[in-house]
Amino acid sequence: MVASELISNSIPPLKTSDSVRKSLERMTEFKLYHLPIVNETQFLGLLAEEELIEVRDGELPIGGLPLSIMNPFVYEDTHIYEVIRLFNQLQLSVVPVLDYKKNYLGLISINNVLEYISDIYAVKEYGGIIVLEIGNRNNSLAHMAQIVEADNAQILSSYVQSFPESTKLEITLKINKTDLSGIIASFERYNYQVKAVFNSTLSDNGIDDRYNSFMNYLNV
Repeated sequence: MVASELISNSIPPLKTSDSVRKSLERMTEFKLYHLPIVNETQFLGLLAEEELIEVRDGELPIGGLPLSIMNPFVYEDTHIYEVIRLFNQLQLSVVPVLDYKKNYLGLISINNVLEYISDIYAVKEYGGIIVLEIGNRNNSLAHMAQIVEADNAQILSSYVQSFPESTKLEITLKINKTDLSGIIASFERYNYQVKAVFNSTLSDNGIDDRYNSFMNYLNV
């Protein structure tokens, strides 16, 4: 996915003629702390909320103020990973998108990015999560998929996390079922270290015993 596919058309940019008050109200309305300043299609910079709240006269136009304007942007064909990197590096709430003639096309908000991440990691999908810890030479996703599919399940999403000064990798698998007991047993049989499990229906023998005792008591 590239930047142009994530543009939000519901958030209008600011103009140099907009007042400080209007600018702050728009940021509040969309729950953002940055907004681009655009005249016609010319991107002039990114305005931060922290700059505006210091201005005493809310009716002053933002174009006449000595503000520190940032100039971050991405081109329309920038990959989404680079967009996310810019969000993180500069701690932004929006990133402007331009074409190669420097015309403003729109913006990507942090909410757009969260929605995208939610989709690619299948956050909204029903299922369970298994976290494996493996050596960095034993990271065959194809083999992991075979183990999962042998239990009539599928991997919906996965991601890998490495650690400084370690040869270990942590692989998180989102799987389209919550009863993960068979899959966990298979991973352990193939000497994978299961580090954590979420949304599993693994039974707790202690709970079962207490439940059975309680039912026997009721039947007395």
